[in-house]
Amino acid sequence: MAQAWLFPGQGSQRVGMAQDLWARFSQARALLEAANRLLEFDLTAYMFGNATEDPEAAAARLAQTEITQPALYVHSLAVVAVLEAAGCYPDAVAGHSLGEYSALAAAGALSFEEGLRLVRLRGQLMAQAGHKHPGAMAAILGLEDAAVEALCQETVAEGYGWVQPANYNAPGQVVISGEVKAVSRAVEKAQAQGARRVVMLPVSGAFHSPLMEEASRQLAEAIAHVPLHVPRCPVYLNVTAAPSRDPSEIRDRLVEQMLAPVRFTQTLRRMQGDGIATFWEVGPGNVLAGLVRRTLGREVQVLTVGTAEELETLLQQKH
Repeated sequence: MAQAWLFPGQGSQRVGMAQDLWARFSQARALLEAANRLLEFDLTAYMFGNATEDPEAAAARLAQTEITQPALYVHSLAVVAVLEAAGCYPDAVAGHSLGEYSALAAAGALSFEEGLRLVRLRGQLMAQAGHKHPGAMAAILGLEDAAVEALCQETVAEGYGWVQPANYNAPGQVVISGEVKAVSRAVEKAQAQGARRVVMLPVSGAFHSPLMEEASRQLAEAIAHVPLHVPRCPVYLNVTAAPSRDPSEIRDRLVEQMLAPVRFTQTLRRMQGDGIATFWEVGPGNVLAGLVRRTLGREVQVLTVGTAEELETLLQQKH
């Protein structure tokens, strides 16, 4: 039975992430220590938190996108290191936004070191873009994809500024992104059309929209000089929702990803159509597992593999 590994993006971080992996698995500890050395600051201090620190302050520090992105990448790859040591490998991979870099590293297309360098730069550039060109994002629940696309187009045509779908997360769950005034207007339209719920996301930048154009250009320069290898398995790309093992195409799509929607719903359906029936969410949290269940229903098997307990249970079953 074909198996895909899925890698989470921003929103899945939590204070204490990977601390149990550090304590239990030597492979995870070695990778986390390597990340601290490569970054030249103590990333794990942000990830683990401090028992004497105010929990809200610790969560706010970790939620800074320039910290969140390397933290999520490193946590996911720490899990991969343990799985690989036990002889576990995927038949296909995909990631949600930032998670695409984790997926590429897990598939061997990108070295851990180069991937970490890119995600750190990506986080820094996106944070800078958010300060320079403030934007907003909102999750719209309960409307069809086409309805959300149409209300974004109407908002732009009315002169409120730019807004577009940023994440197709699951049927009836689309995140929009753009200029503050335009997102506010699109939200009003969604509510008027009967959206079940609208949630403003706690971000300062309009990720996956043209407001990231300057950041995308700078990231493209770095991506152009990073060695990309043929991945061991197909990588389903955010921009196309299609599998690829072509380093040239992967490079181009990574650059586009900053500006284009994450087509996660379409990716999951394509994976299922290609014969994948088992999905592991590799990294912190269970956000993607929930999206898989909502999109594909009970026809597939879903597993979260992000904590020491989950890994130990899985490895015991395999032996």
